[in-house]
Amino acid sequence: MHSTATETRRGGRWIERWDPEDTEFWENGGRRIANRNLLFSVLSEHIGFSIWTLWSVMVLFMGPEYGIDPAGKFFLVGMATAVGALVRIPYTFAVARFGGRNWTIFSALMLLLPTVAAAIVMEPGTSYGTFLLVAALTGVGGGNFASSMTNINSFFPLRRKGWALGLNAGGGNIGVPVVQLVGLLVIGTAGASHPRILLAVYIPLIVIAAALAALRMDNLAPVRNDTGAAREAVRDAHTWIMSLLYVGTFGSFIGYSFAFGLVLQNQFARTPLQAASITFIGPLLGSLIRPVGGHLADRFGGARITLWNFLGMGAATLVVILASVQKSLPVFTTGFIALFVLTGLGNGSTYKMIPGIYHAKALAQGLTGEAAAAYGRRLSGASMGLIGAVGALGGLGINLAFRESFLSAHTGTPAFVSFLAFYAVCFTLTWAVYLRRPAATAPLSEAAEPAPQLSYAEV
Repeated sequence: MHSTATETRRGGRWIERWDPEDTEFWENGGRRIANRNLLFSVLSEHIGFSIWTLWSVMVLFMGPEYGIDPAGKFFLVGMATAVGALVRIPYTFAVARFGGRNWTIFSALMLLLPTVAAAIVMEPGTSYGTFLLVAALTGVGGGNFASSMTNINSFFPLRRKGWALGLNAGGGNIGVPVVQLVGLLVIGTAGASHPRILLAVYIPLIVIAAALAALRMDNLAPVRNDTGAAREAVRDAHTWIMSLLYVGTFGSFIGYSFAFGLVLQNQFARTPLQAASITFIGPLLGSLIRPVGGHLADRFGGARITLWNFLGMGAATLVVILASVQKSLPVFTTGFIALFVLTGLGNGSTYKMIPGIYHAKALAQGLTGEAAAAYGRRLSGASMGLIGAVGALGGLGINLAFRESFLSAHTGTPAFVSFLAFYAVCFTLTWAVYLRRPAATAPLSEAAEPAPQLSYAEV
């Protein structure tokens, strides 16, 4: 297929023409190339998430001999969360500067740095400052999400973005429960004094992911950094509204993923093995359901799914609060896992909203066809890194809230009450901005003729 043929340029595989909104182009080879890049993007992002959340497992290996109290451990995992959020912004723009394939290779190899460093320092007697530095290095794994999502967003047509972005992110998110399962296996077989076994598993996997990206992925030449689009995205109120909503969904997912094991240990006196045997379940289910959230958003509209999802998150949080007060571990675990599932569903629906919102703005400005699609890709690509970064900072907020809650009340209940209030804000904001007011746009989940005065519920 000549229109999607690749050529070697600047030392890599580059596709010179890419037009996924063209149905003929898409069916005659575009779909195959996009799906191939999606597959290996998922693999690299999956391992990136595992390394980013590595310290949610490492702290389970850190017994009394390490001399670090619960507050110190919450801050340790919070450091990894914070750096992972901040590096998402430069990682977003790196795709257009260096190419999606090229950056995937580099970002995968960067994961060796925190993994090898952890293998060197992970022993009693290491200073807390050293642990903080090594935990901060794992933040590069969080950046992989932003570059991967920006890259895959460019490969797929608008009508398929919810599914593709949900699958890409869900496959990456599964890296969280997988590293926790591997940690459980190590603790259950070798004991809590052998954390280096876990690290030895991931070092060769990182190399394999980088090699497969080099062999099977492509760069898109039409994708270029657009500083004008970045400035426009920063000035657009929707970027910041969606950032806040993403704090509620993804920020909750990653924050709870880091904190769940520590909460079980400190509030319910679970041993490392007992905590590890439960902590992976919530992130696993939340990761698996993320593509479902994207698919439902494609079909019914992301705003509708997001609204009801925040209502569900509030209900699950109420269950967790009641169980926390009553000290009921079974009910607490059930409510917390339900909360994880809803964060995953909301991750898919909120990310689907981003390209839809900017396509809606294009239609409202009178653009149609490919011009509207190009405007949507331009603005959504520029905004995704910022939205992803702010959303991930929600994970830092959750761990800091837990730290303060355990310091002052010796329980996580006050933290959960604050999370409930935040979900109420997100519910209200979603309704007020995207479901209450009409917007002059056409349906966005399918290619359709323009229709005036339709709601953002289609986003």
